Amino acid sequence: MTTDRQLAGGFSFENCRRNEMLVQKGLKQPSFLKTGTTIVGLIFQDGVILGADTRATEGPIVADKNCEKIHYMAPNIYCCGAGTAADTEAVTDMVSSQLKLHRYHTGRESRVITALTLLKSHLFSYQGYVSAALVLGGVDVTGPHLHTIYPHGSTDTLPFATMGSGSLAAMSVFESKYREGLSKDEGVKLVAEAICSGIFNDLGSGSNVDICVITKGKKEYLRNYMLPNPRTYINQKGYSFVKKTEVLKTKITPLKETVEVVEVEAMEE
Repeated sequence: MTTDRQLAGGFSFENCRRNEMLVQKGLKQPSFLKTGTTIVGLIFQDGVILGADTRATEGPIVADKNCEKIHYMAPNIYCCGAGTAADTEAVTDMVSSQLKLHRYHTGRESRVITALTLLKSHLFSYQGYVSAALVLGGVDVTGPHLHTIYPHGSTDTLPFATMGSGSLAAMSVFESKYREGLSKDEGVKLVAEAICSGIFNDLGSGSNVDICVITKGKKEYLRNYMLPNPRTYINQKGYSFVKKTEVLKTKITPLKETVEVVEVEAMEE
């Protein structure tokens, strides 16, 4: 039964039949983008602890062994990013600048819920095409907060969270060992163990462990807190190549002679 009145807002599935028809005609649907990262966060008795690995990949290639995945949002708020590196960097930088302008305007400390609303609104408007999966953590006037934000804009509020391709390995550590009221040392140890679980069980995650501890009025960024993959063999003399490229022919053309030849050719024309 149809009416002339305008339908209420909501999700529209009108393109499902069109997409099915295009597939039957041989159009290949875009595949899911495989990204590699392990990012985690948990709430302990005094605040929030965030953790991340440091491997950046370009498909099967390790592009950077020691990149930073914990992004500054405000003095009391930090955010871990998984997905496309450029997207996570751009989104967190943009919201960080908006939070700074808000602090200038109000003269008050940034709220975690403000950062959450700005991030989820931006990502929702792009319907998941901005590939940024985030773990947002911070401490404000209402206490510690931890949120996960998915690329399409949905969010969760949890006492502990993991995201990225190594999230399942990290979550198994949290679900078996997390408890309320953890001390700082216990929390840091648990976060490091969760990240190491992702590093050793996910090919897209690797290298080192970064940790950020946020408490009321204080933050502690533990860059390269753990180095679980040290280089075991280092060639002190550098790389040596047995076979060298042979020089078959050498010809040196003086610059002055070249200029003269050009001038002669120009005169002949």
